[in-house]
Amino acid sequence: MEAPNAPSNLASSQDPKPAISKSSVSHDRDFLNHLEAYLAKRDGVDKLLKISRYATKIILASSIVPEDLALNRQLKSFESSVGVSRKAFRLGKFVQDLNALRNSCFDSREDLILSIIAYGGEGLYMFVEQFVWLVKSGLIDAKHSRTLQKISVWAEFFGYIGSISLKIKDLNRINQDESRLLSTIEISISRGLKYDEEAKKVQKLKEKRLMKRLSIVQDFADGLMAWADIRDGNGRLSRPLVISSAGLLSALISAHKNWLSC
Repeated sequence: MEAPNAPSNLASSQDPKPAISKSSVSHDRDFLNHLEAYLAKRDGVDKLLKISRYATKIILASSIVPEDLALNRQLKSFESSVGVSRKAFRLGKFVQDLNALRNSCFDSREDLILSIIAYGGEGLYMFVEQFVWLVKSGLIDAKHSRTLQKISVWAEFFGYIGSISLKIKDLNRINQDESRLLSTIEISISRGLKYDEEAKKVQKLKEKRLMKRLSIVQDFADGLMAWADIRDGNGRLSRPLVISSAGLLSALISAHKNWLSC
């Protein structure tokens, strides 16, 4: 989840050094160095595990591998092991949500409420998942498993509702900023003035809007999986192949975002 965008009036002219965009750096960066930086991040490794897990679940759900083959049992064992391994990457991750909520700037009471739902929900989910991992690891009695998982999945679900709402509001702000810039460009064209800076800003806003839309799609996919867990796998949208596909889609989007950010 991303923190709401806070407006800033600080002038970039205070820094005499020319600004270097992250995109230009990433294009010139050596692939292996980029890969090393990606794998050094907790989220980078976690998303690779998520991709492998849900790709395996798709294979199992589609019945490509017959159940009587040893490979089928091996894939099930692999999928289960990766699922437990991913939970270990959530240790202490709830602190990120606490800091995101604490450092957020709120333009309205609505933003405050939605941020509490988004970051509070995900933070509670990450916190409880630590105990779910301890149950899966055998340190905590398995009788607590169902209760912990229910708390976890409900917190996760409400977190996605808040996150999607915040990102839709961010999209509206981006569209408004783009409209203002386009109006400025039209005026500059009519007066024969330069508009290079405005054009660059419009391009950045388009890239930002694309990433925001992908992030919303990711939240919808993760929210669908959380809803399937709440319903204990009942319903058409809770079919294994549908949920596995949603999980893989979410993992690919997240891996792409993490790759661009490192």
